[in-house]
Amino acid sequence: MSELFDAVDALVASRSPLPPPEERRRLRKAHGLTVEEVAAALKVRRATVSGWEAGKTEPRPPERDAYARLLNKLAELYPASLTPPQDTGAPETSPGTPTPVPDARTEATGRTADATRTARTEGGAAPRPAVPARTRDTAVPSAAASAASAARPPRTPGPTSTSRRPAVKNPAPAGTPVTGTDARFENGPLAVVDVDADGQVLAYCVGGLVLDVPAKSLPSLVDWTLREARLGQPKLSGSGKDADPLLVLTEAACERYGLPATLSEDERLAGRLPEGHKVVKQLLRAEWKLTKRGFGPWARIYRPAQGSERACVQLCIPSWHALDARHWGDAAQLPPADLARLLGTYAARVITPRGSTAVTGLELMTALHPPTRASEPDEAGRRHSEHNPGSLGKDPVDPAPCEAPDGHPILKDLPRFHRRTPAEVLFEEAYDWARPLTDDECMRQFLVGIDVNMAFAAGANGLTVGLGAPTHVTRPAFDPKLPGSWLVDLSHVDLSRVKLGKEWVHLHGDLLPSPFTPTGDRPEGPAWYATPTVAYAVELGYDVAPTEGYVRHENGRYLDAWYSRLRDAYVHTMADLGVPADASPEEFLAAMDGYRERDPELAIVVSAIKATVKGGIGKLRERPRGERWKPGQPWRALSRPTWRPDIRAAVISRTRVNMHRKIVRHAAFTGQYPVAILSDCAVYAADGPSPLDFLPYRDGKPLPGGWRLGVSPGMVKHEGTQTVLWGEGVREQFEAPELNLARYIKTGEVTPHDNGE
Repeated sequence: MSELFDAVDALVASRSPLPPPEERRRLRKAHGLTVEEVAAALKVRRATVSGWEAGKTEPRPPERDAYARLLNKLAELYPASLTPPQDTGAPETSPGTPTPVPDARTEATGRTADATRTARTEGGAAPRPAVPARTRDTAVPSAAASAASAARPPRTPGPTSTSRRPAVKNPAPAGTPVTGTDARFENGPLAVVDVDADGQVLAYCVGGLVLDVPAKSLPSLVDWTLREARLGQPKLSGSGKDADPLLVLTEAACERYGLPATLSEDERLAGRLPEGHKVVKQLLRAEWKLTKRGFGPWARIYRPAQGSERACVQLCIPSWHALDARHWGDAAQLPPADLARLLGTYAARVITPRGSTAVTGLELMTALHPPTRASEPDEAGRRHSEHNPGSLGKDPVDPAPCEAPDGHPILKDLPRFHRRTPAEVLFEEAYDWARPLTDDECMRQFLVGIDVNMAFAAGANGLTVGLGAPTHVTRPAFDPKLPGSWLVDLSHVDLSRVKLGKEWVHLHGDLLPSPFTPTGDRPEGPAWYATPTVAYAVELGYDVAPTEGYVRHENGRYLDAWYSRLRDAYVHTMADLGVPADASPEEFLAAMDGYRERDPELAIVVSAIKATVKGGIGKLRERPRGERWKPGQPWRALSRPTWRPDIRAAVISRTRVNMHRKIVRHAAFTGQYPVAILSDCAVYAADGPSPLDFLPYRDGKPLPGGWRLGVSPGMVKHEGTQTVLWGEGVREQFEAPELNLARYIKTGEVTPHDNGE
C-alpha cells in the first residue's frame, strides 16, 4: 500500500505548478536550508538550484517532481501570510528583556544602538523576540526544523540584540580559524553595509550575523563601528597591532551616506574623491582624518592614536573597483551576505584585507614581524619601544647600486639614457623561455603543461634574506649561507655535464634553459646574481669566483611565518573545495577537475590567496605609481622599510632555481626535456594527455627531488593539454619557431596581440 501512496504523491507532484522563483527562495530560507543542502538532496549541482531560484531555468523530471514535493511541504510549514511585520522603529521587548537606556550616542530617531528589536529571518519566517545582548539563542525549533537541520553545523550562538541571523550558505567553511573569541571583536573582522527594501541600513557580518545600523552619516557610521559594532581582528604577533575593522559599502550604502555609486573618470584617474567633496568635509568637521591617499576605493579613516588605543576604520568600496576582478573574480557583484562570507574567510585565514591583494600581502609580512616591540622595564619600571629582532625595522634602508631599479636616487649620477649591462644591474626574474621541438617530440601526440602551486611562496619557504643594509666587499669568498648580490662569471657552467648529489651525469644541455637568466640564454660574462643563483652553480659542480659583492650580515628567515600562513590558507581552502592534501596522484587530478564549480566563492578565495603571494613579493620593489615623479627623485614606496628589492630578487632567484633543479632531475631520469617554461608553468611533449603520461611515478611514489602532483606549495597540478599539431601550427602561423607555448597551453587561444604583433 505504501508503494501506491508514493506513486500517488509522485503523480500529484509531477502536475503541481511550481511557485514563482522568489517564493522558492523564501521557502528555502524560511526553513534554514542552504542551496548546497537542497542540491545535495536532489542530486543536482548548486548552480542548478540557484538557477531555479533566480528564474533563469526551470526544473525537469525527475528532479522537478522531488523539487515540487519539497516546496509543497515547506509551503505548509511557512504560509506566505507569515511575513515579518513592518518595522516602525519602536523598540519591542519580550518578558525578561531589560529596557534599553538611551545614552549620548543615541541617533536622532530616538533609537539606541542597543535597542532590543524584533529579529527577523531574511526568508520571511515568523518573527521571534530578540534575545538580550551576548546571550544564547534559546528559541526551540519545531520537530520538522530539527530533523532538517540535524546534518548542518550548529549556528554560532550569541547574536546581539540589534542583530538578525538569516540563513546563509556555509557560513564557516571547515578549517577556518575561529573568530570572535576576543570579546572586543565578537562580530568578526568585517561587515558588508547595505540598505534593504525598507530603507534600513544593515551590516552583514561573518557567520550570517546581520546588525541593524543606526548611523545616519558617514562620520556617525565610523563612530558606531568603533563603539558598538565589535568588529576587528586580534593581532597576529605578540608585538603587533590588532587589525582595524573593515566596512565594505555596497552601491546602496554609498548613496545612503552621500558617496557616488561609481567614480567619475577624473576621480578614477586620481584614485580618490576631491578634497572638496561634501563627505570628505563631513569627516574633517567631525575631526576624522584620511591618509595621504585620500578617500579612494580603499579609504582609511582615523584619529591620532591615544597611547596604545587606535581609532581607525578601513573602508572598501567594490563599485569603485576596490576588488580587482583579476584576483577577486565577480566578488563585487555578490549579495552582501555572500560577500561577507567570502571576505570573512579570507580575513580569518590570511588577514583582514587592507587594500589590493599586493598591499595585503605586504601588510601581512609586517603584521607577522612588527618593526618594534616593548622593551623590558627600566629601573623606573617604564617600558619603551625598541627594535624587534627578526624584523626589517622601522626605518628604510638603501639598496646596493646593482639592486636599485632605473631611476632610483642613488643612480642619479648615471648618464641620461644609459642602459645598464648585466655587470651593472641585478636581473633576477621568472622564466620566459621556449625552444623548437625535436623530431622525436614532433612524433608525440600531446603537449602537456604542469604548473607549480604557489611557486613564489615555496621559493620563500626557509629562505635566508637580509634584514639590514648591505656591506660592499671585493674579491669575496662565496658563502651560500650569506644573502646578498654577487658579481660573478657563470658562463663556464656546462649543462651537458652536471653533478646530481655526488655523481656527474650527462644531459642534452642544448635542450635545457640556463638557470642563470630569465630568458634561459647562457650568460656571456660577469653578471650580478642573488645568493640562491650562485649557490646553484656550486651545487651543479662548478667553482665560482665573485669579484665583488654586496652582502647582508644581519639576516634571517623573515618570510617563514608569511609562507606558513599563506600555505595553510591555500591548503585548507582547497580542502574545502574537495582537494585534500593526502590524495594520490590519480585522486588529486580527479579532484582538481571542476573544483571551482563546487563553491565559486571559495574558489575566489583561492585566487585571492595566490594573488596575495605574487603581489606581496612584487610590492617589495614597487615602482612609482599614480604620482608625479622624475628619474633621480624618490617616490613614496621608498619610505617603507618593506621596500626591499634584494628580498624580491632572492625569492625569484630561488623559485627559478627550484624549477630548474626539478627539470634536471626529470631529464636525468627520463630523458625528457621541457619545450617551454613561463614563470611557474612547464610544458612537455607526451604520448598521452595527462601529466601521469610523462611523470615517473612508481607504486604511487614520485621521482625524489622531481615533479610531484599534489596541492601543497611546490607540488604541481595539470595546467592544460593541447596537441603537438596545435603547437606547431601556432608557431607556423605567427612565424615564430620559439613562441612560448606555455603562455597558451591552458586554453589554446592565441591572438596576434598575445604574440606582440
